[in-house]
Amino acid sequence: MRITGAVLRENDGPHQIEQVELAGPASGEILVRVVGAGLCHTDLLPRSPKFMGQPPVILGHEGSGVVEAIGPGVTGFEPGDHVVLSFDSCRACANCRTGHPAYCDTFFPRNLVGHHLDGSTPVVDGDGQPVAARWFGQSSFATHALASARNTVKVDRDLPLELLGPLGCGVQTGAASILIALGVTAGSSVVVFGAGGVGLSAVMAARVAGAAVIIAVDINPARLDLAAELGATHTFHGAEEDLLSRVQEAAGGGVQHALDTTGRPEVITTAINALRPTGTCGLVGVQQGDLSLEPSTLAVGRNVMGILEGDAVPEVFIPRLIALWRQGRFPFDKLIRTFPLSEINAAERASLAGEVVEPVVLP
Repeated sequence: MRITGAVLRENDGPHQIEQVELAGPASGEILVRVVGAGLCHTDLLPRSPKFMGQPPVILGHEGSGVVEAIGPGVTGFEPGDHVVLSFDSCRACANCRTGHPAYCDTFFPRNLVGHHLDGSTPVVDGDGQPVAARWFGQSSFATHALASARNTVKVDRDLPLELLGPLGCGVQTGAASILIALGVTAGSSVVVFGAGGVGLSAVMAARVAGAAVIIAVDINPARLDLAAELGATHTFHGAEEDLLSRVQEAAGGGVQHALDTTGRPEVITTAINALRPTGTCGLVGVQQGDLSLEPSTLAVGRNVMGILEGDAVPEVFIPRLIALWRQGRFPFDKLIRTFPLSEINAAERASLAGEVVEPVVLP
């Protein structure tokens, strides 16, 4: 079928709105009419010439929409279902079978290349040339996307479907990093470095968990104000010279949990040093350089944990987030500003400038 998609053709070029041809759903696949798709910094990775996924590619990995057709072997879905699309996994390896699909043996080739595992793609352009269109098993910056049943989550039809896409990755990552990976408990202390979509979702989740001290660190004053509105008990500007001591003091000598969403080695170092003994620092940002620690940093029982997708199982966790939103306890919609798909380049610029926390494009 002919669809409209935002094609990134050059690493440093704009997304181009094009008419392309999408194959029908194969075995295990679902054709989804996209209603909304979040744009986050992961969608910028193919702009690096050294990254594994390269143009031409249709990006988008936080899609929501309506099922239009199902392929052979698909059960549990039917046309008309409202769905949120999340990351892809095999559901057969040891980690998938034990409830850790974000650590699937084939997570990176399934999600960060834009092709099927055999190298094929379901999209060709007007000249019949292939365009990568399996980014995170969906490529949702388009009017339609092919997803796998295993990375599709059914949701109630009375929900604001156009706003739900970010639950599939960024919001899920931040919230699940707190509630699942780090296991934050009531009365505990948390510091979150970076108040973007992931970081602010972590702040909201820390409040849901009942953390007594919730610290947000960023260099954008507006983001810090929003963090305070969403549950942070303390906010600090990241450029403060005495940042480490202020974080430690706010937590009574050190935090039990830290989460870095920036990927910057100097920030990660501060996050780790802010921990109390036995504390854990989770890393979710794409690391931007080598991390060097003093020999004594971890010797006192501090821990460092790499986290993908919050270690969540999407079809279990996303409905939990929706239930919390219905109760008014997880207002993720306050992070969102919508743009037409035709303005995807403006959405990207607004995100990079810090003007918008979570842009969502509407085909």
